[in-house]
Amino acid sequence: LHSPMYFLLSNLSLADICLTSTTIPKMLVNIQTQCKAISYAGCITQMGVLILFGGLDNFFLTVMSYDRFVAICHPLHYTVIMNPRLCGLLALVSWIMSFLHSLLQCLMVLRLSFCSDLEIPHFFCELNQMIQLACSDTHLNDIVLYFIAVLLGVGPLAGILCSYSKIVSSIRAIPSAQGKYKAFSTCASHLSVVSLFYGTGLGVYLSSASTHSSHSSAMASVMYTVVTPMLNPLIYTL
Repeated sequence: LHSPMYFLLSNLSLADICLTSTTIPKMLVNIQTQCKAISYAGCITQMGVLILFGGLDNFFLTVMSYDRFVAICHPLHYTVIMNPRLCGLLALVSWIMSFLHSLLQCLMVLRLSFCSDLEIPHFFCELNQMIQLACSDTHLNDIVLYFIAVLLGVGPLAGILCSYSKIVSSIRAIPSAQGKYKAFSTCASHLSVVSLFYGTGLGVYLSSASTHSSHSSAMASVMYTVVTPMLNPLIYTL
């Protein structure tokens, strides 16, 4: 359990637990009490924590793809390259970058002014919805939102695709079918989680952009805030 993959998996599991704990308890309370109110401070806090742990999922999946790349493409140097110091450093950088991203987005929302008694058409305080409901100018917020979405979305995804392109090349060079199956099976669970995470994330924003329906966007958001974190431990366990 002290191997690099289990260390990274423990961090991913922590991020998943905190991600669901940010939205689901409040949603259940709203359903039970039929009171859907949330304070301004509570809304900003929920949004910030959600961005923090959603970003951590993104970064740790990227780091785990690098771990699989080293394990398959450089198996004899795996323990030397993926040493505890490097694993700790990668985890620390992921936490710091996620925290800074969350802090930046919260500060950008705090500069906006809102009318009283707003109704958020969502089951949690989602960043894009908050920006759309602001009464003041949101041009700078939109620029920052899309710039960071491209930077933190395309960057890690490109790293994952690059790692798997190298992995596929290495697997194709293995002569035996049994060896190919064994090599691919070591990264099958990670590949499933990556597909689920980015697939649902892209589905949310593509559906909301095409339909402009807050209801469909909220329904799609259930996938990456509830279903994906719930399936991750099942995928890795099985």
